[in-house]
Amino acid sequence: MESVLIIGAAGQLGSELTQALAEIHGGEQVIATDINPKSLEKFDCCKTKVLDVMDDAAVRRLVKSESVTQIYHLAAVLSATGEKNPLFAWRLNMDSLLSILELAKEEKMDKIYWPSSIAVFGPNTPKVQTPQYCVKEPNTVYGISKQAGERWCEYYFEKYGVDVRSLRYPGLIGYKSLPGGGTTDYAVDIYHKAIAGEHFVSFLREDSYLPMMYMPDAIKATIQLMQAPRESVKIRSSYNLSAMSFCPREIYESIKLHYPDFKISYEPDFRQAIADSWPDSIDDSRARQDWGWQHDFDLAKMTADILKHLPTYKF
Repeated sequence: MESVLIIGAAGQLGSELTQALAEIHGGEQVIATDINPKSLEKFDCCKTKVLDVMDDAAVRRLVKSESVTQIYHLAAVLSATGEKNPLFAWRLNMDSLLSILELAKEEKMDKIYWPSSIAVFGPNTPKVQTPQYCVKEPNTVYGISKQAGERWCEYYFEKYGVDVRSLRYPGLIGYKSLPGGGTTDYAVDIYHKAIAGEHFVSFLREDSYLPMMYMPDAIKATIQLMQAPRESVKIRSSYNLSAMSFCPREIYESIKLHYPDFKISYEPDFRQAIADSWPDSIDDSRARQDWGWQHDFDLAKMTADILKHLPTYKF
């Protein structure tokens, strides 16, 4: 029987992935952890524990006491937040990953999941239908840490046989958690402002295209990758993953179909330079070929679903 540990469970991805994993494995087999005790109150579907991922000894004790077989290592400092404190972001993002990989090697754990990001790409990367393999050269500490993390993941698989799996997420959009400091977070916040009847100020230009994905698709892809047979997972750095691409103007127009009085203005800040270094669209044909990835949501379908559920959702 699997025993699943989720580190950084209270973040945007973890909040919804934890629920899905509890439904799959059973609540008694899933341990949701986060450094913030209050943030764990949302999880009534599984076991919870306060955990600092930088406390290697505490992580090891928990893995042994719970006989953990799988780890989903989601704790990270995101792109925009990382630029404000780059050395801390590097230490947290990299030291924690290396500790988990080393622990997985020593304990001969079943599987490890670690998320990468389109932040690994840089200004010299092909921007349209960015291929799986290409020049990267990220210019944010978040992207640098993700690129280095991909190399370490592949290294631990090749050298030690650690079954680590990863996805390069595009911008993730969901209504069950608040923005967490990422460059694509405008596409989360804009729905909150529309429902509240407030004017939205975009920190990106109206024509800034970025790859995006609705959270149910991200959860689906993560679980599908982790359930795929070992021999089907042919890329051990991280898989390109895609669903749709749009700009702030297009998401605004999709919302206006439901909220005709909604207003937007554009005041690009330092996050615009980060967005400019990322792709407009992603080629994820390897994920579709190797383990059958298919997305469900486009922009119109996502907007309708968020505006249906967000007004009644309790944080």
